[in-house]
Amino acid sequence: MKIKKILFPTKFRELAFNSLESLMELKETGLKEVVLTYIIPREEVGFVPFGGYMKDEEERLREQARIRFEDWQQSLSKHGIDSTIRIEVGNPIPQLYRIAEEEKVDLIIAGRKKRTALEKVYVGSHTLDLIRRSKVPVLISKYMVRFEWEGELITRVNDHIFTKPLFATDWSKPSENALKLVSSFKGLTDKVMVTHIIGVKISKNLDKSELRRIERESKERLDNYCDILKKAGLKAEPHLFSGRSSAEIIRVAREHKATMIVMGTTGKDRLREFWLGSVSHRVAEMSELPVLLVP
Repeated sequence: MKIKKILFPTKFRELAFNSLESLMELKETGLKEVVLTYIIPREEVGFVPFGGYMKDEEERLREQARIRFEDWQQSLSKHGIDSTIRIEVGNPIPQLYRIAEEEKVDLIIAGRKKRTALEKVYVGSHTLDLIRRSKVPVLISKYMVRFEWEGELITRVNDHIFTKPLFATDWSKPSENALKLVSSFKGLTDKVMVTHIIGVKISKNLDKSELRRIERESKERLDNYCDILKKAGLKAEPHLFSGRSSAEIIRVAREHKATMIVMGTTGKDRLREFWLGSVSHRVAEMSELPVLLVP
């Protein structure tokens, strides 16, 4: 599994171009093309009382987006990467599904939401919907973020995101798919931290002997995953912890100075988790790091 074609939708927010440039490292592992996409929300050009459809406004927005994209294309071309421009009108999420299928992309980039002072999440409802329904991996890009850690307000720039990924596995099929994707990062990655969290729901009702058995099995599985990555030419080390899964993943990523988090997309086949939010969704919402979710 390699990333050869990326769908890069944007609203032209601050640092969007910086986020795009940070992905150019993927050329080392096979990136060939980026689909630059802007969805004009229908309500911005839709019918208005006594005015009808605002065709002139649509044309203005299309032209503005095209000019910006053509400037971006020059930078992509310097990196030896082809690009295509898609400018459409409609509901953003359904349009992105359709474009992703038509273009046969390997990865969709989703930008973080602009948080208010009271908010602590980086992912809005539209992005969560994209994560839940996407059939291809989604990267929540967080180029520059501010977050509080141990009483301090920290500003972080996430540029070389593939250098030290934390791969958190729950042994599911999406986790296996994520392992295959991480295996393609040779040349980008210094080391992969392969992590499993024995969740509270599993451990709280177990006696000591049963918990030790699960620990042994988990360590064996982690070692097997590390062996797979090493055979692919990457350095890898196992990390086993116990606790509340999403909080532990974020804690471990911070303490070990990870540059991104990679996970299988959990909760797709469980209705309750689909609507209330799975571990992978909560990590994407709460972590200040870019999060790559693989279905």
